[in-house]
Amino acid sequence: MSREEVKGIIEGTIIEMGLQDCADRQIGNWQLRGISGGEKKRLSIALEILIRPRIMFLDEPTSGLDSAAAFFVIQAIKNVARDGRTVISSVHQPSSEVFALFDDLYLLSGGETVYFGEAKMAIKFFAEAGFPCPSRRNPSDHFLRCINSDFDIVTATLKGSQRLGEIQRAPDPLMNLATADIKSVLVEKYKNSEYARKARSRIREISSIQGLDFVTIKGSQARWWMQLSTLTRRSFLNMSRDVGYYWSRIVIYIVVALCVGTLFYDVGTSYTAILARGACGGFVTGFMTFMSIGGFPSFIEEMKVFYRERRNGYYGVAVFILSNFLSSFPFLVAVSVATGTITFYMVKFRTEFSHYIFFCLNIFGCIAMVESVMMIVAALVPNFLMGIIAGAGVLGIMMMTAGFFRLLDDLPKIFWRYPVSLIGYGAWALQGSYKNDMLGLVFDPLVPGDPKITGAHVIKFLFKIPLDHSKWWDLFAVYALIVCYRLLFFIILKLRERAAPIFHSLYAKRTMHRIKKRHSFKRKPSISSKRHHNLHPLSSQEGLNSPIP
Repeated sequence: MSREEVKGIIEGTIIEMGLQDCADRQIGNWQLRGISGGEKKRLSIALEILIRPRIMFLDEPTSGLDSAAAFFVIQAIKNVARDGRTVISSVHQPSSEVFALFDDLYLLSGGETVYFGEAKMAIKFFAEAGFPCPSRRNPSDHFLRCINSDFDIVTATLKGSQRLGEIQRAPDPLMNLATADIKSVLVEKYKNSEYARKARSRIREISSIQGLDFVTIKGSQARWWMQLSTLTRRSFLNMSRDVGYYWSRIVIYIVVALCVGTLFYDVGTSYTAILARGACGGFVTGFMTFMSIGGFPSFIEEMKVFYRERRNGYYGVAVFILSNFLSSFPFLVAVSVATGTITFYMVKFRTEFSHYIFFCLNIFGCIAMVESVMMIVAALVPNFLMGIIAGAGVLGIMMMTAGFFRLLDDLPKIFWRYPVSLIGYGAWALQGSYKNDMLGLVFDPLVPGDPKITGAHVIKFLFKIPLDHSKWWDLFAVYALIVCYRLLFFIILKLRERAAPIFHSLYAKRTMHRIKKRHSFKRKPSISSKRHHNLHPLSSQEGLNSPIP
């Protein structure tokens, strides 16, 4: 489609859902109020109708809204239905105005059909069954009163109240029967009614239709490059607007870098500077990059959007992962350059520019590696709090086996040295940092007059790091791990897609098996309940009598 066609559909959808007044406003997040709750509901529906689906399922679109906002949401849905599309929606406590907008009504109670037909004919059906709706009561409230067993508790409470004893006594089947008995009467009435016969006839008519060709559309119809560019622009926009995603981290990194720079300022080449340089390198590659877990909450929100759009087939997993990296790249560069510049030149590690470039690249790789780990954690543990705990634990293990707290040669060979220290970024980043900092330097001896100590001697015999490969190989290992962890993230998301239907099916079967064992799910005989025999009708409690005898 051309840009003009796409824009035309978007503008038409905005008008259709009544979003013109907030079209140029941000949606909002934890730091920005944004649009109202009703507008967010309509926006969620608008996102789904952009691709013009023939049928839509909505789960309580009016929950949490006031009466006016709920009316506007349902009115917008009504406009969608008038356009020739079918909308099936569960609705929570609708007002009389909202209820009047529905064309058809499907009442379920305990898995059994109580009524299915035109919404405006439901009042007549209940009246014919012996449960008329009082004149000034919301029909939906009356229907729920008849089929929801929770109202038995309300009835028992009213029965014992002093106010109920003062109200005129009038017999009413609604109050003389328990909810299970009322439901049983309604279910049997419906099965033998004209409404049920019409429904069964229509089902047979639809089932007999043959010769229809169904075209299954898999994946997005947009080109791969279009998907990548669109996702990258949107992700970059979200990252730039969300203060908690990168901006706050940039500020914190600069503050911490100033602290490190002042603490290790002009560290020099004295004998005590050997351990100082090692400690500074360990802190920068370990603890400083560890702060990148602060972006986990924002990434969790981005993953929620991904799961919804992925289920709709808008784009692929690989495009999402690549677009996330491309959009975050400028921010990671900003963090690495700002931190590296301040720390490198305040501590005065080396004077050569190539060492400065390596220092910044090493920080970039460590931060990107931390984000890759947190992506995998987000895919496995979508809960915010548990994800932070799990991510901190994994990164803590990587830091422990980096060779700073205990030398690499002293680590237990089984598990900790091989493979944990190899698959963690800390060991490779720290080795590269030591080589970049100390190779070529000469340190003062402990005792004046003794031979000076070379940086290679310190690395090989004090830190017990082999010098059989260059620092650039260590840096390459860090970046290779980034690629491997992103590929692992891709595999996990793919496996989730394949495994999710299986787990949902097993969960549904288990839930249905458990529900069928409930006593309330079993059909009860339609007999009067002695427990509620002397209760009074809700219409008499309102001071009103039912208009239907």
